[in-house]
Amino acid sequence: MIADLALQRNKYKHLSDDEWRWMLQQVEGRERTADKLPTFAAMDDWWYPVRLSCEQCSSEETARYKASLVSGETMVDLTGGYGVDTYFLNDSFSSIDYIEQNAELCRIAEHNFANKPITIHNSTAEEFLASAGQYDLIFLDPARRDSHGGKVFRLEDCTPNVVELLPTLLAHGKRLLLKLSPMLDLTQAVKALSQVNWDVYVVAVKNEVKELLLLSGGSGQITAIDLAKKEQAFVFARDAEAGAISEYSEYSEYSGKYLYEPNAAILKAGAYKLVGARFGLSKLDVNTHLYCSDLLVPDFPGRVWEIKSEGVKDERMKELNQANVLCRNYPLTPEALKKKLHLRDGGTAFVIGCRVAGKPTLFYAERI
Repeated sequence: MIADLALQRNKYKHLSDDEWRWMLQQVEGRERTADKLPTFAAMDDWWYPVRLSCEQCSSEETARYKASLVSGETMVDLTGGYGVDTYFLNDSFSSIDYIEQNAELCRIAEHNFANKPITIHNSTAEEFLASAGQYDLIFLDPARRDSHGGKVFRLEDCTPNVVELLPTLLAHGKRLLLKLSPMLDLTQAVKALSQVNWDVYVVAVKNEVKELLLLSGGSGQITAIDLAKKEQAFVFARDAEAGAISEYSEYSEYSGKYLYEPNAAILKAGAYKLVGARFGLSKLDVNTHLYCSDLLVPDFPGRVWEIKSEGVKDERMKELNQANVLCRNYPLTPEALKKKLHLRDGGTAFVIGCRVAGKPTLFYAERI
């Protein structure tokens, strides 16, 4: 729609160039975020920022999840941005201060939050904190790009620098909630902020990790959750993984066994040994995060297959001409393996390449 509209400038001669660009921005913003932010899409007078802000903002689903974790009277969002998190966190707080250094985003927020108890401040986080009081919660979503627009992968390189700012944040906030990129190293981030005992939330949607959340004032536990299946949240103490012991598979024949892959949130949380130990599963290899069992484990938080055969020479494998190909700790990429086996994409069958006890192995399996 937006591509067609952009070619129709002559139909809107009554609009100035600025008005025309603003109209295109609004149409594109709604078009791009209607599924991601359905509450806003249903509003007739909601304003949308530029494309980058729409692409980088939280989804409504993840914003509502954050709001379910915290509550209080006063909150400050030190990196307001598009304001998605601010809007939904407002359900959990009586009043919010929204801080944003981009004047245009502040203008849009002033309009969108006109009927909310949210006060807009065009300022940097550091400038605002210099004269701020105390809040029940400080929320911070540091920008993950440098001055040239390139992505950064260390917490210290984000803007604002939370590591340097932490003492000031602790002086002004009873609790802190940090939203971090899923690309950041979780262990390094917690280590860099070791003055605080953080609860960690690894948040995925439909098996794609969207956010890492650090919340102060908890017991130091880790929650790996896929919002599509909240009932399967995997919660564990931070030192539990180090103390877990993996049982390794000793099967010689895998047909009829069940194969398990933990969801992306659990893998990002690093519960490689613990997930097998908790569900009574055998790990295939120290570096292969796939597990197996004789009996089907109900409600496993991840994907489950029944193994039909093993090995490329098996007749059932030879007869396959279409399958979904996965490679986990395997010497070939999925594309290379698919080409080698002359397979087309799709169907119900899965061909899974992995290492079992150090040996490259292929499984033909059906999804449970």
